[in-house]
Formats: sequence, structure tokens, C-alpha cells
Amino acid sequence: MEKEVKLTKLANCAGCGAKVGAGVLAKLLDGLKVRQDPNLLVGFDKSDDASVYKVSDDLALVQTVDFFPPIADDPYTFGAIAATNALSDVYAMGGEPKLALNIMAVPADLPKEAVHQILHGGYDKAYEAGAIITGGHSILDDEPKYGLAVTGFVHPDKVLTNSGAKEGDVLLLTKPLGIGILTTAAKADLVSEETMAYAVKLMTTLNKGARDAMVKYRVHACTDVTGFALLGHTCEMAQGSDVEIHLNVDDIDLIGDALELARIGVLPEGMYRNRNFAEAYVDAGEVELAKQDMLYDPQTSGGLLIAVHPDDADTLFEELKGAVPSAQRIGVVQKYSGGKRIYLH
Repeated sequence: MEKEVKLTKLANCAGCGAKVGAGVLAKLLDGLKVRQDPNLLVGFDKSDDASVYKVSDDLALVQTVDFFPPIADDPYTFGAIAATNALSDVYAMGGEPKLALNIMAVPADLPKEAVHQILHGGYDKAYEAGAIITGGHSILDDEPKYGLAVTGFVHPDKVLTNSGAKEGDVLLLTKPLGIGILTTAAKADLVSEETMAYAVKLMTTLNKGARDAMVKYRVHACTDVTGFALLGHTCEMAQGSDVEIHLNVDDIDLIGDALELARIGVLPEGMYRNRNFAEAYVDAGEVELAKQDMLYDPQTSGGLLIAVHPDDADTLFEELKGAVPSAQRIGVVQKYSGGKRIYLH
């Protein structure tokens, strides 16, 4: 199938790198009011990953949608990555995915078997997550796109948002960074098969293990690191929580091949959008420019960024080591001093 159709050749942008920039998105949403409802626990006012609606004292619905153009040439792999990415938003809220709907756009001449394999990849990941795909919607489009609308369950008192971080919290991250750079470089055949296989493994690893571990502890805030990059999502967490965040760059797992590509200037367009949005809130200190670029690199199906009570940080960190691709203890939350929101050390 990979020899029959090269999906990435049909797309202008790959994966979450196709997202509208955070700064542009904020302007587009400006002035739109969320209807007031006491049962709406989370809307879009704080840039959270999903909405949450209380159904009863014991049950709330988590709803999200995510889709994007191909980030892999193999149709099955593209479907699996897109589904993994969409399911992640529910995990970031502390929820469990239960139902999903396909969202698909396909060129009229895309081979039937390719479409089938995209759907197959999505179905397999949804079922791995314990969710059921019950239908969906498709349209004709010159550029292929695929993703899911996902509904999950969470207890109303255990909802996690990106705006609850507290002074003293420790920040943990569960996947390495550099996916956007690697997928960009892959289009020019600058990445080895081994490295791309590793990237695909990361992008198709559900954040279920991270979610299942963190809900046992006093986690105050969580978000998944995707198209707005680590610094974009961290900035949203800092602003929403009215805190400042200090990151130890040497403790962040940067994929080696991606860092070398960043050093020679191989960077995705989304990196520049993310830098334009977040740079004004970041004190980069003496951190190497290429490493800064890695922190602005848009991730597709990235890991969870978790703000946990300092007394629980060590125990959660140890548990994550056996449950996620790369457990990292990357920084701390401090009281906002009135300056920048993020400090790199």
C-alpha cells in the first residue's frame, strides 16, 4: 500500500503541524461567549483539551474532536496516529474514552483500499483504548484528512484541566520531543527508517498508561503536548493557572536526531507559529537556540504534561517510568512574579 499511494505527498502540512496557530486561534475565538450552564464544568474559555459536562453527581461527559492531514505515507499508520492523537484529549482531562465517531476527508481518486486501511488503523487504536467507533462523517476533499470525535467519562470531582497548577507543583512529561522536526525532515528523506519507526511508535502509543497512573495522585493540572508544542501548551497552563513555570531544559528528553536537524535549520512551519505566539512570555536564558526550537516544535500525538503536588511527585514519577515512553521530571511551578510566564534553565 505504501508503494501505491504516498499520503504525505497529498498534504501541505503534516499532522498537528497543520493546526491554526494559538495566537490566531485566540483572535478567532475572541468575543464568542460560552452559553452559561451550571453543568458545563469546562468550556473553551481556558484553552482546555476538551469540554466537560456534568450528567450526574457521579458522571460527567468529556467531549473532543481532532483530525489532521497525513503524517505518514502508510494509510493504516496514518489512521492509527490520528486516532491516538484524538483519544489523548480525553486522557488529558483525566477521563476514559468510551465512544467515537470518524471524521474523514478523501480525494475522489484515493484507492478504496487506502481509505479502508486508514479506518482500520483508527478502529484498532480506539478499541485498544476501550472505546467504540459507532459511525462518522466523510466528505470529498483534494487533501486527505482523518480523525475522531471522542466522548469519554470522568467523575465530576476528578476532572483535570490545564488551569489548575499550583505553586510548588512538579511538572512531569511522558514522551520525548522532536516529532514535528522528524516528520518534516522525512519528506526530504533526511531521516533514517529506524528513527522514523521510533517516531511512529511514539505517535501510536496511547496516553492511557500516563492517565491511569496520574489519577491515583494529587494532580492539579494536565494537558497533552501537541500542535502548540511544549512551550505553547506550558504557556497556556501558566496563564490559565496564573503562575510562572521554570523548566530545566537538560531534563527534557529531546530526540537526538531531531536536535541535530534543528541545528542545521530543518524546522517545520508550525515551529515558527508557536514561537510567534509564546516567545513573548518566555525567558530563554542561555539555552541553545536549537534546543529552544525543539521546545517550540509542534508535536503530533505527544505526551501528557502533568502538574503534581510535590509530595506525590517522586512516587508518580517512579510509576510513570514503567508506564510511558519517556518519564521526565522537567520543572516546577512557582508564584507569578509579574514578569515572564516561563523561564528556561
